Amino acid sequence: QVQLVESGGGLVQPGGSLRLSCAASGFTFSSYAMSWVRQAPGKGLEWVSDINSGGGSTYYADSVKGRFTISRDNAKNTLYLKMNSLKPEDTAVYYCAKGLGPLPGERDYWGQGTQVTVSS
Repeated sequence: QVQLVESGGGLVQPGGSLRLSCAASGFTFSSYAMSWVRQAPGKGLEWVSDINSGGGSTYYADSVKGRFTISRDNAKNTLYLKMNSLKPEDTAVYYCAKGLGPLPGERDYWGQGTQVTVSS
């Protein structure tokens, strides 16, 4: 049974930083690409970042490039998203998602999400 559990969200001031984690279980984590996707209030899903199975290739949406860093620890079955220089427009529920294979692309499982609020 695939499980993805996000954590690390919370309230942060503009310009601040936050680190999200996604604990994965129920599959061979090191064999699959992973993604972060977010949903702002009243908006649709927005892709944020991808990482390949080995962690050597990463991809970012233009809106977060240079500010966010995706990484993974395959020994711990954990995906991370380090968010720096946060802006109010980063406010959203952040979801981690499992890819169908080792390279980024389609996703087949999603976590429940963790709320990130950027506000003064």
